[in-house]
Amino acid sequence: MDLQVGVKILIKNAEGKYLLLFCSAEKYPEVGAKWDIVGGRIDKGSSLMENLKREVFEESGLELAGEPKLIAAQDILKSDKHVVRLTYTGEAKGDIVLSDEHSQYKWFTIGELQDLESLDRYVQQIVHLLI
Repeated sequence: MDLQVGVKILIKNAEGKYLLLFCSAEKYPEVGAKWDIVGGRIDKGSSLMENLKREVFEESGLELAGEPKLIAAQDILKSDKHVVRLTYTGEAKGDIVLSDEHSQYKWFTIGELQDLESLDRYVQQIVHLLI
């Protein structure tokens, strides 16, 4: 079984809303059309923060601002891999420019996140920590 580490972040704006990206069903047919937060797997040999900054920029065009806060660690167990996902909250600056991994973005209130049916199940678990 392959062990991987992922970093994700709930980016919060000045209005208290959180950024979600809609996964491209064409790019990720195994995930399907779901709302997710910014992040991905780490590159070995570079720090968690370097990877988080890279993922934020690659997926959203934004730059992290300040120090993100670690809020959760999750085990994602699949038949062929074990992913340890570390999720942060934080702020970012700049203008959003999506990669081909996502088809759209939207800022959601915490209440909207609670009611969002097409939200990634691992993000759903994180949302309950913010309430």
